[in-house]
Amino acid sequence: MTEPRLSIEKLSVTYASARGKLTAIQDLSLSVTNGQFVAVLGPSGCGKSTLLNIASGLLSPSGGLVSIQGKPVTGPRPDVGIVFQQPTLLPWKSVIENVLVPVQAMGMKVSEHMERARSLIKMVRLEGFENHYPNELSGGMQQRVGIARGFMHDPQLLLMDEPFAALDAMTREHMTDELQSMWMQSGKSVLFITHSIPEAVYLADRVVVLSARPGTVVDVIDVPIPRPRTLETLSSPEFTSICNRLRMFFRAQSEKQENKS
Repeated sequence: MTEPRLSIEKLSVTYASARGKLTAIQDLSLSVTNGQFVAVLGPSGCGKSTLLNIASGLLSPSGGLVSIQGKPVTGPRPDVGIVFQQPTLLPWKSVIENVLVPVQAMGMKVSEHMERARSLIKMVRLEGFENHYPNELSGGMQQRVGIARGFMHDPQLLLMDEPFAALDAMTREHMTDELQSMWMQSGKSVLFITHSIPEAVYLADRVVVLSARPGTVVDVIDVPIPRPRTLETLSSPEFTSICNRLRMFFRAQSEKQENKS
């Protein structure tokens, strides 16, 4: 049996805080198979970003096992690309230099990857800004540089933490379709964190639903809508049905939390 690209088993994450121990994630299990697009939805503070940081090797779990292609994750890996919620650009580097950071970090020749960098900059609609610096860009433009950087070294697993949240509506729509197109062509595996129910259903093969803190998986919904998905998909009965199912679930969870408090 082929190992999943990403496997998370009984993950737990506990922090020390001024009020004592805080459990962010508890007994969380999920997997992303090769070529699969998995979206993760959950309320604020449920540990979605923590989950991504652990999958990337930037944080260590308190318990459980995280593995990629059957090998435990012990730190950042060259076959994993990360797009953070914030762009985290290097202020002293230009747009194209920031996009090329993964290539430099892996000791590869920058000159051999310049054409791909320019292509990615065009994809995120920043053509003409290659030599601008982060302080010359808007927040949304900086985030687009971060998205291009995540794709730069052609990783087999992409971890994306609400990558489109800071973008205006039109650019977000464009980037969503570009991501779907690139994913379909490349066969990459994607773990995609989002707060947007329509975005999750539009992009994903499966939507993993997390509970309020401590985050754990409370539902997994398959999205059998044919691809490529288009604007017409947004008004289809199947798309609407899955979105409504998720909205009703979160509404019920919210009411439960209110009744507890």
